[in-house]
Amino acid sequence: MSVSSETTSPAAAVRRSRLPRAFRVPFWAQILAGLVLGVVLGWVARTGDVSWLGTGLARTGEIFVQLLKLAVAPLVFFAIVISITNLRKVSDAARLAVRTLLWFMATSLIAVGIGLAIALLTDPGAGTGLDAGDGAAPEQSGSWLDFLTGIVPTDVVTPFTELNVLQIVFLAAVVGIAALKLGPKAEPLLELGESVLTLLQKALWWVIRLAPIGSLGLIGTAIRDYGWDLIGRYATFTADIYVGCALVLFGVYPLLLATAAKVDPVQFFRGAWPAIQLAFVSRSSVGTMPLTQRVVERLGVPREYTSFAVPFGATTKMDGCASVYPAIAAVFVAQIFGVDLGVGDYLLIAFVSVVGSAATAGLTGATVMLTLTLSTLGLPLAGVGLLLAIDPILDMMRTATNVAGQALIPVIVSAREGILDRDAFGRARSFSPDEAAPDEAPHEPVADRQEPVPA
Repeated sequence: MSVSSETTSPAAAVRRSRLPRAFRVPFWAQILAGLVLGVVLGWVARTGDVSWLGTGLARTGEIFVQLLKLAVAPLVFFAIVISITNLRKVSDAARLAVRTLLWFMATSLIAVGIGLAIALLTDPGAGTGLDAGDGAAPEQSGSWLDFLTGIVPTDVVTPFTELNVLQIVFLAAVVGIAALKLGPKAEPLLELGESVLTLLQKALWWVIRLAPIGSLGLIGTAIRDYGWDLIGRYATFTADIYVGCALVLFGVYPLLLATAAKVDPVQFFRGAWPAIQLAFVSRSSVGTMPLTQRVVERLGVPREYTSFAVPFGATTKMDGCASVYPAIAAVFVAQIFGVDLGVGDYLLIAFVSVVGSAATAGLTGATVMLTLTLSTLGLPLAGVGLLLAIDPILDMMRTATNVAGQALIPVIVSAREGILDRDAFGRARSFSPDEAAPDEAPHEPVADRQEPVPA
């Protein structure tokens, strides 16, 4: 029997009853309060030249991001290993995996198409006052050769010390597939992996509860460093990114939910909103992954499939960072440097978006993905330097779109395959971190296969 979203385990109830009154405020309200206060303090630090306040905001934001990144390497490794091995518990696992990948690609194509359309309509590089001399080549760049050869690590330690998520995913995939082949002999390793993964998620949950404070520091630092003047110079480009992501998030996704999955889009956002708002603040798909898994389970997707689809999406599904953003940014850079793009170039942008999205690897920022796009088009990589200053403000909306897509696809695939618990979906609602801690009684998988949604 499924556990209702309206009720929680006794342990969860006890935790809430012992919480200080401040933590009983809805999580979304805490996040919003942190953002508003951060804007105010950032403006004070900038206009009043209050150095200690600016330093405090910067350190607060940095510590929050560092805490999120601290668990990234082991979290990704064990999440991918366990997700692959959990597929043995799911009927038609290969079919689900293929359908998931196809939906990832389809939505990426739609997102990059929207990004290109907006860029061509608005000419984001025109009238900015920027020129080629304002840009500088980025320290970190990507090419197809680097991307392909960089998948395979030279040793098993460096990917974890240098936080190369793509190589960590490769190692985890190898271990997961090998564990499947070994069968019962690999059970002790898998039990250890599941315990470590639960421990990491529990620790990361404590960090997630600090998101209101982290949001205060991050948005405050952005306002202090950049102010409104810099945003004004990039006004069209910034608006294009936010409008493009918003069209994908609140236009394309609801349409797909209503037509392909035949579920209520409003109910989806009600259930997925905690993960989307944390992604906006943290700017990290991987850091948000435990919360994303929890909301997807609460939306009625079987846990075994969720444990595969969400980690897979957190490292490869990037509609904001790998589709909308590089499409608009490529047109922006081409206009700044006076390069005319043709139909073939736009097709290349779409190709890079679909095939190269794993280069973003679920980490904060999309610099590698952008350099991969620019190098494929033959555009100067110095164009990336033009966008680095404004990147943190853009990355909030991009990451929120990423995570929404990572929650969307499991719901669509589950609905079309007849394994979505529609009753649980209908009960899903927003919740606070204490209501969804890792030791909460999980939503049980659907026992009886329902009729799939007609293609």
